[in-house]
Amino acid sequence: MKAFADLLERLAFTPARNGKLRLLRDYFAARPDPERGYALAALTGDLGLRTVTPSLLRALAVERVDAELFALSYDFVGDLAETMALIWPEPDAPSDPGLTDLVEELAGAGKARLPGIITSRLDELGQSERYAYLKLATGALRVGVSARLARVAVAEFGGLDVAAVEEVWHGLTPPYRDLFAWAQGGAKPESAALAPFRPVMLSTATDAEGLASLDPADFVCEWKWDGIRVQAVSDGGVRRLYSRTGEDISAAFPDLIDTMAFEGALDGELLVRRGPEVAPFGDLQKRLNRKTAPKSLLSSHPAGLRIYDILVASGQDLRSLAYTERRKRLEDFAASLDRDRFDLSPLLHVGTWEDLARLRAEPPDPVIEGVMIKRRDSPYLAGRIRGHWFKWKRDPMVIDAVLMTAQRGHGKRSGYYSDYGFGVWDGDRLVPVGKAYFGFTDEELVELDRYVRQNTTDRFGPVRAVAPGLVLEIAFEGLNRSARHKSGVAMRFPRISRIRRDKPAEEADRIESLRALLPSEAR
Repeated sequence: MKAFADLLERLAFTPARNGKLRLLRDYFAARPDPERGYALAALTGDLGLRTVTPSLLRALAVERVDAELFALSYDFVGDLAETMALIWPEPDAPSDPGLTDLVEELAGAGKARLPGIITSRLDELGQSERYAYLKLATGALRVGVSARLARVAVAEFGGLDVAAVEEVWHGLTPPYRDLFAWAQGGAKPESAALAPFRPVMLSTATDAEGLASLDPADFVCEWKWDGIRVQAVSDGGVRRLYSRTGEDISAAFPDLIDTMAFEGALDGELLVRRGPEVAPFGDLQKRLNRKTAPKSLLSSHPAGLRIYDILVASGQDLRSLAYTERRKRLEDFAASLDRDRFDLSPLLHVGTWEDLARLRAEPPDPVIEGVMIKRRDSPYLAGRIRGHWFKWKRDPMVIDAVLMTAQRGHGKRSGYYSDYGFGVWDGDRLVPVGKAYFGFTDEELVELDRYVRQNTTDRFGPVRAVAPGLVLEIAFEGLNRSARHKSGVAMRFPRISRIRRDKPAEEADRIESLRALLPSEAR
């Protein structure tokens, strides 16, 4: 357990993506099966040990320490596992049980035995191990490692193609013995799961100046809709809906799943649609991050898919085809789909970039957040491959940044961490680019405050440093050069326009993208 606790601590205090990958690779190389597989499952959220509730832990805590002291400590620390790890009486001689033993013990424990098992383990573990054990037991590991980043680490450890790992992932189960055997020179595991996820193709930001050197005849354009990117896959009777990072979100959207009467894989934008009308993103947000959806919500907020691309049709992989050929296949394929739930993202007919700029400036629907520009001859390539797909967002300027710091607010917000500092990537490190303290709802304030308390990595007076795991969409009115800011840029009137729960931190914007938004004379 000491090795796993050390890994979590190092991951939490290592902001750089490459540093986290190195820590994970070293851990996988040093630890045996099935321990490393259980650690991987814990980091990807697939371990399934979610029977330990906060109320159970609080009840155990007040059996060992004064209830008022615990309440005050919890209020100050803000994280239940951290509070219990710090306040629990220290053993005379801490032991080091194996991670495998602890996982299998929790997995096999009935509800009646669980309190005694947890108490016994807390009595024998040291402080760091107690914290790791409680995070493991509650499934609340937040150390700045996304499920995709953990899978990338496995691929790098074994010299494997990450896309190949992604495609077999949903057919694997903890502790992933077959996966690690493959990574160490064995045979590729045959996925037991139908309807696998395929890594998505991503775009790069551009503007009128960036497009000027490109020939419009080489590209097709379409609207960029303000929903979330998903992949709808139906294979052999198995139907799944995946987020852009490969998370299976099928259970939250049964109304869409039920209408996926096709064999193939589609790429598109998940939206709330009422007839031909597309609802604002806030309506879709009510359906996100749910394990199930109540019937009332299914009725009032029906889900639909606006399709961008087709990856597989009737068992044939189409990703190597040019975009224009895939589009023809998609148009034929879409003719048989449920029109109440599926429709094609329409192409825009433009002859020049000036035509596109005029359309972008006055889109026909407020839910449109810009335009997409795609090379006609582009295959469907996993990841962000420059020169193939571009996005040109509407004003105001918008970037995706990572939450880095937080500070308590004032007045009615004095009990919340409501002033947020955020940054973008410069190489493999985050650099701060601004602060914002408005733009979110009261409900989102509670969510952000909880995230800060549960993911604090350090304190500097009134400021908390936060593990880099949450992406915020930041809208701002302009950008200037600034010698006072480490990043070299300063935003005018930044605000948090939404929380990007669907986007991993490593896919936030980079400093190059932000500098590209500077006025020409300031670059």
